[in-house]
Amino acid sequence: MPLNVRPATPADYPVLEQMVIASFEPITWARKADELFGPLNGKDWRERWRLRLANVFATQHVLVGESEGQLVAMASATIEAPTRLGYIDLLAVDPRRQGRGYGRRMLRAMLEYLKRQGCDHVHLECLADNEAGNSLYRSEGFQEVARSIRWFIKIP
Repeated sequence: MPLNVRPATPADYPVLEQMVIASFEPITWARKADELFGPLNGKDWRERWRLRLANVFATQHVLVGESEGQLVAMASATIEAPTRLGYIDLLAVDPRRQGRGYGRRMLRAMLEYLKRQGCDHVHLECLADNEAGNSLYRSEGFQEVARSIRWFIKIP
């Protein structure tokens, strides 16, 4: 299926919010934290993602991928101009449309966008247990440079 990539508009945000939350549900560390500690200050992982996405939409470069008139993918990034480094924060594909190559095409579109914005390098993070994501990034030439562990505690 062809994928038309364009900058996101505010009218896209409600659909993108639902799509991103649904696509990250199986892999987000925030859900895992809820399983251990419960909602944080009364806000479950979905509500915390909504807050995060409001910030993403307000401060980041957001691209959307459309197929047959439907939003099926998105990517967001920030640019550190002095170092010419792009940071891909989110890459999401509608769970009902995964496995069709949209994630790869969205990643490539964001890489091209960042190149046009003057970036020479791109950084992204992916959880170690996100096998599909890590396989995609590896196959697109990304090199692993470090691993990190997310630690969490409720302050007594």
